[in-house]
Order: sequence, then structure tokens, then C-alpha cells
Amino acid sequence: MKPSGYAAWLAAIRPKTLSLSVSPVAVGNAAAWAALGELDWLVFIASLGAAMLIQIGTNLHNDAADFEKGTDSKHRLGPPRAVAQGWLTVEAVHRGTYLCFGSAFLLGIYLVFVGGWPILLIGLVSLLSGFAYSAGPWPISHSPFGEMFVYLFFGLAAVLGSYYLQTHQLDWSIFILASSIGLMAAAVLVVNNYRDRETDASAGRRTLAVVTPGWFSQLEYAVLVLLPYLMVLLLPAGQDGLSYGLLTWVLLPWMAGLILEMYRHNDKRQLNSLLANTARMQLGYSLLVCLALVVRSS
Repeated sequence: MKPSGYAAWLAAIRPKTLSLSVSPVAVGNAAAWAALGELDWLVFIASLGAAMLIQIGTNLHNDAADFEKGTDSKHRLGPPRAVAQGWLTVEAVHRGTYLCFGSAFLLGIYLVFVGGWPILLIGLVSLLSGFAYSAGPWPISHSPFGEMFVYLFFGLAAVLGSYYLQTHQLDWSIFILASSIGLMAAAVLVVNNYRDRETDASAGRRTLAVVTPGWFSQLEYAVLVLLPYLMVLLLPAGQDGLSYGLLTWVLLPWMAGLILEMYRHNDKRQLNSLLANTARMQLGYSLLVCLALVVRSS
């Protein structure tokens, strides 16, 4: 049954993973609040909007481009894609892509005015990479470098850029936070590529999951979701001698359960829930970091 136009666009946007762009901006701004004791809310809203628009534009472009390349079909194991299912036309999704990237560019003009050339560089590279993720002769999504892309843009660039916009400076602790958020975001892609390993290989994709044995993706996932909980030990300690990031350890049982699920799957389609839950865990981890930062600064 064909969904409504709203539902079709919602499927193309992929809302279950939009937290990947929300989390780093939230953490970067929470860290800025902790450092300054205040926040420029207009800058926060603009940076959050730009990050989400770039991710939505990338998702839309991926939906249309993969259909055009023949790498997405009605028989994919993951959630159905709007263009492949015939719910939306390629032309409509491309228009949606340009609208999202164009809107992000307009917001970026204001952010460049606030943050200067470092933000200009981050913004332009992010927009170009959003297109390059699925387009061009060597799409990032078809290569072994997808996880690195996610780590860099949904971790380092987004967290550091958000923090710099508020403070106009950087310090070593923000690099730790940015890395931890980026590693968890990369874990979401690991699940996606591991689930699609066989279909991607038959379509000619060379993702890291395709070019390595199956156990490698399982180990990679475990490392990527575990490291952030260890990295918080490197964050500055409060007056009680404890790192404020230890609040995230309440999620350790959930994290362990997700790792076991990655190893115990019987049907690759079951990994769809693991993918969504990994994105939720990253959001939960990020919100706990934000809470710890705000409480520590008060």
C-alpha cells in the first residue's frame, strides 16, 4: 500500500537517525555553556538547523542517487527507500535535496559571520561531502571510508564547530567529547553496512563491511560503542575527583546488550532495530554528557 505524501517524505528523510546531527550540536553547545556560563541561542538554533538540513539533504540525495545507480531496489534488507518503492519521483527528491542544502547554505552565511573562516571551511566541506557521499565517480558510501566520513562530520566537525561558534576557542577536552560522539555515530553506519553486506557486494559497492570478513564488522561495532565510555575517563575531574562524563556509565548495560545483539543476530533484517537503537544510545549518551556539563557549571 502506497503511503501518503507526508509519510513518503518522512521515510526519505530517515527520522530515526536524525539524532546523529542533533547530538553533536547539543554537546558542543553544552560544553560552551559550561565554559562561558551563557549561550547565544540564535547561534545554537542556526547551527542545529544547518546540521540537520545537511543530514536530511544527504539522506535525500542518497535515496535518489542509489536508485539511479541501481544499488537500491525493492528487495533491500533495510527500511524501504522512497524512490525505489515508487513513492516519490527522482526529480522530486532531488529538488528536496537542493532545498535542504540551499537552506543550510543560507544559515551558514550567518554562522560564517559569527565564526569566521574556520566555520566557512567546515560548512563548505560539509556541503560538498553531503553530495559526494552518494554522487560522483567515487561515492563515499560505496567505499571503505564511510565510517571515517561519519566520524569526521558527525563528530569532530559538528561538535568542534558548535563549540567554536560560541567560544571562539578550542581545548583538548572538547576533542575528546567530539571523538566520542563521532565514534558512536560511525557505529550506526557499521550496522547499516553489515546488514547490507551481501547486497552491497552484488551491487559493486566496496564498503568496509564488504572488503573485510563478517567478524571484523562485529568487532568494529563493539570497539566503536565501547570506546566513548572509556574516553570520558580522560575528561577533567570535578571537586569530588570524578570525571563528569561518568554519568554516561548508567548506559553501560544497554551498550553491552547492543554488542551482544550484533553478535547474536539470526536474520539480517533484525539489524534494523539495532541500527535505530544504536542511534538512540548515542542520543542518550549525548544528553547525559550535556546534563553533566550543565550541572558541573552551575
